[in-house]
Amino acid sequence: MTEVYKFQKLRVYQMALDYVDTIYVLGRELPDSEKYNLRSQIERAVTSVVLNIAEGSTGQSDAEQSRFLGLALRSYLETIACLDLIERHAYIAPEELHSVREKGYQLFIKLQAFKKSIRS
Repeated sequence: MTEVYKFQKLRVYQMALDYVDTIYVLGRELPDSEKYNLRSQIERAVTSVVLNIAEGSTGQSDAEQSRFLGLALRSYLETIACLDLIERHAYIAPEELHSVREKGYQLFIKLQAFKKSIRS
């Protein structure tokens, strides 16, 4: 990927892209009955994380960037709720979800740290 915009150079953005890839792979493992429900929801939520990082970083004030990072965090948490539903319905075994959750948690930590650094 050619980096043209400053957000593309952000480690948190790259981590979010990796998380998107992971969630999309996971979504393909869900039953067809969830194609337009859980799969669609988790894919829209994870995509929103990346989009909010990008939108918040381009020519925005610190307050605006912080607001968009807050939206990215909310979208990330939505993916966690979807993972909980996936696990609860036993669509994917908990041990298979562990690495997805870990990758997501690392992104969560990075998003929080980035948001906090902007407020400081």
